[in-house]
Amino acid sequence: MAAVTSPETSPQPRVYFQTPAGTTEEPETPVRKQGRVTVKYDRKELRKRLNLEEWIIDQLTDLYDCEEEAIPELEIDVDELLDMPSDVERAARVKDLLVDCFKPTEDFISELLDKIRGMQKLSTPQKK
Repeated sequence: MAAVTSPETSPQPRVYFQTPAGTTEEPETPVRKQGRVTVKYDRKELRKRLNLEEWIIDQLTDLYDCEEEAIPELEIDVDELLDMPSDVERAARVKDLLVDCFKPTEDFISELLDKIRGMQKLSTPQKK
């Protein structure tokens, strides 16, 4: 290791590291490993799900006129909705969940059903 300082080149001292003689190691390039969650699920589908959940939270804060922390305890389970055979049943389920909301919920419900149409269920794959 050698430290070289020169007042005319830079105001800060520079330190240079030299590889000891006889070693020919190449610098390691970091290998990016895929996370466990994205191995089981499609990254694009996870992104869609996250965006949907953020949208739901925003809509609920508007419907209940409150901050996110003050939203009444309710869980809109997208996988449960996807398991239902028809939009009529899905709409009825969401309407039941929003029974204590005093604002009109029809627009929220129809937009939610539009957004989940075509989504995949995120059930854990079975190990073989």
